[in-house]
Amino acid sequence: MTEYEMLSVLAEELNMRKAAERLYVTQPALSQRLRTIERQWGTEIFLRSKRGLVLTPAGEKIIEYVNKTLAEKEKVLDEISLMQAEVSGTLKLAVASIIGQYWLPNVLKRYVRNYPNVKISLTTGWSSEILHQFEEEHYHIGIIRGNPDWRGIKKLLFQDDLILVDTEIQSISQLKNSEKPFIQFKSDSTYYREIQAWWHEHFISPPEKTIIVDHIETCKQMALNGIGYAILPSISLTENDNIYKIPLQSKQSEEVSRDTWIITHESYTRLKQVEAFLELVNIEYKN
Repeated sequence: MTEYEMLSVLAEELNMRKAAERLYVTQPALSQRLRTIERQWGTEIFLRSKRGLVLTPAGEKIIEYVNKTLAEKEKVLDEISLMQAEVSGTLKLAVASIIGQYWLPNVLKRYVRNYPNVKISLTTGWSSEILHQFEEEHYHIGIIRGNPDWRGIKKLLFQDDLILVDTEIQSISQLKNSEKPFIQFKSDSTYYREIQAWWHEHFISPPEKTIIVDHIETCKQMALNGIGYAILPSISLTENDNIYKIPLQSKQSEEVSRDTWIITHESYTRLKQVEAFLELVNIEYKN
C-alpha cells in the first residue's frame, strides 16, 4: 500500500474504520501513518470529527494531485502490459448490478484461473450510471442492460426473459383476482418502462398493492416466501427455486426479454487483459 493509495481510499470513504478495513490495516496504524503523511505535507489533509473525516481545502488539492498521479500510474502499467507476452495488468470492469450478482462470478472464476496475474477492479451499479462513467473512460469493459446508445465497440451478449414468479399464481389471468402485493426492486428506469408497458397492455389499472425493496435478491426471497408476486429476469432464477414461473408475453405472443450488452473503447482492445476477457466471453457464447 503506497501513501497515495492510502490517501485516495481515505478520501473515498471519509471514515477511518471503513478505510482501515479496505486497506487491511488496523485503525490506529492508519491514523499514525496519516499523521506522518500530514507532517510531510506540512498541513492537515483531513479534519477529524465524530461523524468521520472532512477534507480541508489543502486536502482537496492534495487528493486531486494524488488521484491524477494514480491514474497516470495505471495508464503506464497498462502500456507496459502491452509490451509483455504475459497477460497481466488491471482489468477494470463496470457491470449492471444484476449481471454482477448472477452472471459475472462464474465468468470471473474462469478468467482468474486462466490469467492469475491480472488484477480485477469491479464496479457495479445501474446501467445508466455505468454508461455515463464509461463516457469518461474510467473502465475497460462495461456490461449493460437494455440497449445502450454507445458509439464505441458494442456487442449483444445475451437475452433473458422476464418471468412472473409466485408461490400460488400459475397464470397471468389469475392476477386479476389476486390480492397479493406486487413486489418490485429498485432498478434502472428502462426496466420499469418495460414492465409498465407490459402491464398496461394486459390490465386497465395498476396493481392495487405494491412493495418496493432495494435489491433484486430481497425481492426474489420475498416472492419465494409467498409474500407477493414479482417480475424477475430469468438470469436470477434457478431450477431449484420452488415457485411458479410464468414468462411474460406481449399481446402478439412474443416473449418479453432484456438485452445485455458488452461495450468497450476501441483503444482498450489492444490491452492483453481486455482481449483475453473478450475472447473468453466470445467462447462462452460462441459469438
